[in-house]
Amino acid sequence: MSTSIFSRPEVIWFIIGLVLFLLELVLPGFVIFFFGVGAWVTALLCLIANPGINLQVIVFAVISVLSLLALRKIIQKKFFFSREDRSEEVEDEFSGKEAVAVTGFGPGSKGKVEFKGTTWNAESESEIKDGQTVIIIEKDSFKLIVEPKK
Repeated sequence: MSTSIFSRPEVIWFIIGLVLFLLELVLPGFVIFFFGVGAWVTALLCLIANPGINLQVIVFAVISVLSLLALRKIIQKKFFFSREDRSEEVEDEFSGKEAVAVTGFGPGSKGKVEFKGTTWNAESESEIKDGQTVIIIEKDSFKLIVEPKK
């Protein structure tokens, strides 16, 4: 009598982990990754031993939470830029460069500017007219802070 490969717990946990890793690529936050780690550790445990479902769930939960608490900050510092750690080179790609206003906007309202062929959301403390050349002061996530070119 043959059994399906998908009825083996190590395969199920491996697939769950793979799905969680793939979800991490699409959803921001860098949290789901650690639940994928927990699923793969549980898959390894199932491959080595034959734990019951209760122990599998406990191992998954404990490993996921412990790896999240212990490793998230370390990995983020190693592989991702934090706002404080940005190098001047990254900032210089935007700061001080010229862009062109696509829409008019001013204090308290948002507009759009074109920079290097891409349209960006923008804000300014000054009145900006459609088609006006502006100088980028700062990049804040997906928004540019600009001022009129003098």
